Amino acid sequence: MRVFLTGATGFIGSRILGELLAAHHDVIGLTRSETGAKALANAGAAVHLGTLEDPAALAKGAENADAVIHTAFDHDFTNFLANCEKDRQVITAIGSVLKGSDRPLLITSGVGIGDPGNGELAREDVFDAHHFNPRTASELAGQEQLEAGINLGVVRLPQVHDTARQGLVSYYIELARQKGVAAYVAQGANRWAAGHVDDVAKLYVLAIDRAEPGARYHAVAEEGIAARDIAQTVATGLGLAAVSIPQGEAEDHFGWFAMFASANITASSVQTREKLRWTPKGPTLLDDLSAMDYSAR
Repeated sequence: MRVFLTGATGFIGSRILGELLAAHHDVIGLTRSETGAKALANAGAAVHLGTLEDPAALAKGAENADAVIHTAFDHDFTNFLANCEKDRQVITAIGSVLKGSDRPLLITSGVGIGDPGNGELAREDVFDAHHFNPRTASELAGQEQLEAGINLGVVRLPQVHDTARQGLVSYYIELARQKGVAAYVAQGANRWAAGHVDDVAKLYVLAIDRAEPGARYHAVAEEGIAARDIAQTVATGLGLAAVSIPQGEAEDHFGWFAMFASANITASSVQTREKLRWTPKGPTLLDDLSAMDYSAR
């Protein structure tokens, strides 16, 4: 297939690019910069220049593709609501050029949106449109496209990691540097699901090959790692103390990160593994946190 890949030079997208090329797909990679264009060309991908601020330009990239994988996202969490709205507009624009065909569009969301609300693990067959994560806008846009006849699927991400980046944990590490402690809320018993970036990239390719309309997949290797264990591992790496702070002080300490700091973002991938025959093999989140170089910033 000829696949249009947004976020093709990003943390996850660059790994998906490699997996697509290894599977003998042709790739049109989205980038905003000449540096990114050179990297894509050197990897063997065609180049499409564009930005998330120009949905029409992204739609152009999808016009001649057999399939679209959309991973690009603005990760400035100080403008999270606006960036989720921007993602909604991009999904709508890309969907508009796929209408009337069965060409698959695979979008990206977060595993928490599959939370059933009863303390159980998030599941692929659940969609909580009222979840606190504003990324629900992406799935709502996807649902609109699905109802309009677009062959749309969703990959929901946990904390995606290697020894350089770890999703929200990367922001947590920088906050710990600034504060001089690696803090967790109360007992630190809340947990976050995780998946290694190489396993996640393989899942995207399996999902686009399957091209099942309405499918939701969880890129989850570990169902949940306790915040306290993450804090203690980060504390060791930074040479800091791991400390508990009361729930009532979380907002003062964590700022915008507070809504995540005490959240349970656990998830199952049972349905995903069964459908895609996906078996994650990468290192665990704590293994990668233990192996990373904390002197590199």
